[in-house]
Amino acid sequence: MRVAVIGASGFVGRRLAAELQARGDEVVAVSLRDPAGAARACEGAAAIVNLAGEPVAQRWTAAAKAKIRASRVDAPGALIDALGALAKPPRIYVSASGVGYYGRSEEATFDEDSPPGNDFLAEVCVAWEATAQRAGTFGMRVAIVRTALVLGSGGGALSKLLPIFKLGAGGPVASGRQWYSWVHIDDLVGIYVHALDGARGVFAASAPNPVRNARFTQALAAAVHRPAIFAVPTFALSAVLGDGAIVLTEGQRVVPTRTLASGYRFRFETIDAALEAAVRGETKTGAVGRSSSEG
Repeated sequence: MRVAVIGASGFVGRRLAAELQARGDEVVAVSLRDPAGAARACEGAAAIVNLAGEPVAQRWTAAAKAKIRASRVDAPGALIDALGALAKPPRIYVSASGVGYYGRSEEATFDEDSPPGNDFLAEVCVAWEATAQRAGTFGMRVAIVRTALVLGSGGGALSKLLPIFKLGAGGPVASGRQWYSWVHIDDLVGIYVHALDGARGVFAASAPNPVRNARFTQALAAAVHRPAIFAVPTFALSAVLGDGAIVLTEGQRVVPTRTLASGYRFRFETIDAALEAAVRGETKTGAVGRSSSEG
């Protein structure tokens, strides 16, 4: 199968491209800077995976918010319009989304059927997903992957956290009570492959056992064999990230009800195993989780 991957040079895109190539798929790396050009590059592909998006872990100035929204809503919308004009558009459109869809809560539990929140990230995710669903009007099968905190070597959140924790300077963030929904990169790639291979609809790429920040901190400190006693106060993060600090100081407990019901089996279900593997760099092509139908 020929698969166009938008964002193939990123942390997740590199791993997904390697996984697809390992199983014999042809991968075409596509940039979304020119949506019309991207659509032309996708002609002849069986599927598109759109991983592109401006980073959300930054200070949320008006300009940054505009870029975050434009990269997830405006540019994909222009791409889909251009795809619809092709004589033979791809058959499958798989889009990233985020667990920010649900808003923030210390007590609620969310799954794929839960309603959206009403903060900035939730509103962006709602618009992001609505844009992706428009691909269905051109006959494409659409799947959406709501991604949690991604754990793996060579990028993502751990690339910023590990140096701090290895120095013994890590610790809980803010109250430590906020939920961290997480997913090992092997499972995230596995869910994308699962979506490409026939799944339709919305799937939570979030391991079955989310943890509070304090528990996450304990597991990461254990994985690097260092103490974690230096708490990071909310005001310190707010000074750096402004309103964007809520990505770290607030969270949501997301469980992958529909992902599991669709037959996907997680390779990493506990935070300790996921972080130990990530710290050791145990992310291997061909080692993603499988759907139950694969035997």
